[in-house]
Amino acid sequence: MRFTAKMRPKCSECPIRHRAVCARCDDSELTTLEGIKAYRSFAAGDPILRRGDPLTYVASVVRGVATLNKTMEDGRTQMVGMLFPSDFIGRPGRAKIDFDVVAVTDVTLCCFQRKPFESLIETTPHIAQRLLEMSLDELDAARDWMVLLGRKTAREKIATFVEMLVRRQDIEGSAGTDGPLILPLTRDEIADYIGLTLETVSRQLNAMKKEGILRFTDRRRFEIADLAALHLATGDDSEDTLVY
Repeated sequence: MRFTAKMRPKCSECPIRHRAVCARCDDSELTTLEGIKAYRSFAAGDPILRRGDPLTYVASVVRGVATLNKTMEDGRTQMVGMLFPSDFIGRPGRAKIDFDVVAVTDVTLCCFQRKPFESLIETTPHIAQRLLEMSLDELDAARDWMVLLGRKTAREKIATFVEMLVRRQDIEGSAGTDGPLILPLTRDEIADYIGLTLETVSRQLNAMKKEGILRFTDRRRFEIADLAALHLATGDDSEDTLVY
């Protein structure tokens, strides 16, 4: 389903319904949310929010992938996170956005004006509970990413990144090992995100292709040919389930 700016699909029909901020809401709470939401679309490359801008709305990603970036005083930029379907943009209680948010694919957001949403949190415990859960998951993911950046080998970093893409792009059960996945970032951007060189990223992806772990149809589209081997290459325990 493609969403346009004028469409407001019912929450019960939303592909992120059971993972988003509204996941624990009952029917009456969903009805309230439907009355204040609006959909917005952004093309790949479009800025969604800029650091320091007034935070007039918060949103859930419905479709697509965006990045969180931090720009320093001298112009240097570091990608500090990726946003996938069901991820939440913005922090209730804050008047400004702390990061640049950029669409790296076509993105659809389910938006809520910040003030009405903050009022809703006070009267809707299920939303406040889900926001807390998502914040704690984000904290766990940040700690896992510190391990990746500080201790993992180049091969383990690439394998962990690809495994994260499998989990996060399979919102509707249509991806994973049974269908194509897309690298939302260029290899240069991947290198920047996980602290490697472009040459190392290309070399590791090509090695996994030769070993039959990944199967590429072009530079961006691929499938997982051997999920067990991919997880083994991450260096994580067999029972580890990273949260992103």
